[in-house]
Amino acid sequence: MNSRVTLGLAGLFLVGAIIAGYWGLTLSRPPVTETVAAPVAAPVVAPAVQAEPVEDPTRQPVVVLLRDIAPFVKITAADVAVEKLRTAPAGSLSKIEQVVGRTPWRPLSAGSWLNDESFEPGSQLARMIRPGERALAVAVDEVITAGGQLAPGDYVDVLLFLRRDESNPQASAQLVVPAVRVLGVGSQMGLTNDGQPAGPARSDDERLKQEQQRMAARSVVLAVPETLLSRLMLASGAGVLRLAVRSADEQQLTKYWAGENDAATRLDTPRRELLDFSQLSLTEPPRPMAMAGQPAARKPTVEVIRGAENAQPTP
Repeated sequence: MNSRVTLGLAGLFLVGAIIAGYWGLTLSRPPVTETVAAPVAAPVVAPAVQAEPVEDPTRQPVVVLLRDIAPFVKITAADVAVEKLRTAPAGSLSKIEQVVGRTPWRPLSAGSWLNDESFEPGSQLARMIRPGERALAVAVDEVITAGGQLAPGDYVDVLLFLRRDESNPQASAQLVVPAVRVLGVGSQMGLTNDGQPAGPARSDDERLKQEQQRMAARSVVLAVPETLLSRLMLASGAGVLRLAVRSADEQQLTKYWAGENDAATRLDTPRRELLDFSQLSLTEPPRPMAMAGQPAARKPTVEVIRGAENAQPTP
């Protein structure tokens, strides 16, 4: 046999042996199994223990209304709650048992705190004045109310202007009552004696509407001392009234809340300012008119005596 053919067969058998060996090795291996990852269980979290709130010893319990209460309706336990405030209002009630079953005489708004005055009779206006004062309404217009800028809590002087007529020979202006407190302008009222708003809580739209009504008010309620009440009544029917606003720097309202409510009587004097209109217009005052039934004043005369004759020469 030729040597080349022998080498070719030997190479062929070698390649076949290699392929057969690789194939046998592959078949002899165990099958590979895919491992599936097991789900990891979530750690069990123990429920957190809620700590009880620590009460602040500086806060005071105050009974507060949860809803609006109409007049003459008894208050139940569902209408009120106790809230802890850092500063308790003076006179406020601290226990629900103090208010349950009681009947208010006026409407109470939600969110307001309760005291013994909440159950006392009397209108909102009656609770805005103190003993010795009277609330009197006066008809006004935009001019009388200082251009519509008058507001509850202001202090004003009440002026009187008398026109000249048959019964009043000279026009005059006079200070009738000084330093009286304005309780309300139109439908807008101020604070009561316990520092609470006289009316219920209002929304923004209602407050805007009330402010517009205040500027166009036709009546003003004044807190007049009892001793000066009749004087103001006579003045309102005798002539035209004007309200002159006093300065807030006088602290009249602060003094009133401090217990001093005698500003009008203290500033009032027997010799009140009385100014003739003729002095304002820089003209001579008219001569006084003769009263009916009185003889006219005679002109001074000089009697001349000449012997038995006497004569009264004309000056």
